[in-house]
Amino acid sequence: MIQSVDRAIRVLGVLQGARLLSLSEVAARLELPPSTVHGIIKTLLAHGMVVQDRATARYRLGPAVLKLGNVYLDTLELRSHTLSWSAELARRTGFAVRTGVALPDEVMIIHHEPRPDGSRQMPEVGIVIPIHASALGKVILAYSPALADGLGSGELRSMTGDTVTDANALREQLTAVRSNALATEQEEAVLGECGLAAPIFDSTGAVAGAIGVVVPMLEWPAEGAVATAVREAARNISRELGAPRWPAA
Repeated sequence: MIQSVDRAIRVLGVLQGARLLSLSEVAARLELPPSTVHGIIKTLLAHGMVVQDRATARYRLGPAVLKLGNVYLDTLELRSHTLSWSAELARRTGFAVRTGVALPDEVMIIHHEPRPDGSRQMPEVGIVIPIHASALGKVILAYSPALADGLGSGELRSMTGDTVTDANALREQLTAVRSNALATEQEEAVLGECGLAAPIFDSTGAVAGAIGVVVPMLEWPAEGAVATAVREAARNISRELGAPRWPAA
């Protein structure tokens, strides 16, 4: 591992978790000397990966990070196959649709189809949600033994009062998820927000991600037709990716 590259990536990771940080705050979080961090940030500034706020002199992620992210999204096969099916799922259910892929302990949203009611909604592409606190994450974990084992047996991060924080209790939920290829969550990541999700598989038969709907708490539980539509979307995307099978087929 090249130490300077590792440290630069860690700086970006720290800035990802906060809107604006001072040099000393970044250094403290990385447990590195401010002089070392200053040199790294100066280099990242030159490449547009980091920008400095003129009013506060604090640092945040720069536009070059977004550019790289967009290139990744544009070349992601899963996302390209998701676009039309997400739009159809949103039309059928009336709910916003998310497609996510797994990070070590989070789910990253790679496509967001807004609710079709024309209401103002924030774009969600690029946001991350704790993998154990979302329907998308749970359904990915259910078919990813290595990821599930990585949760350990201790306490998981709590997002709301309803987040499942016991790893063993979560594994019991994953067994139920595998019985019908559908995961649910009720206000575990965000208050007032629930969800259903189904797995997407690739040509090797491995889980590639998940697709699901975001259901307001006032409309929970969703009708059975919503679960059927989510499963059908996941099955169709999996078929386009060349998946040899789908568990609920």
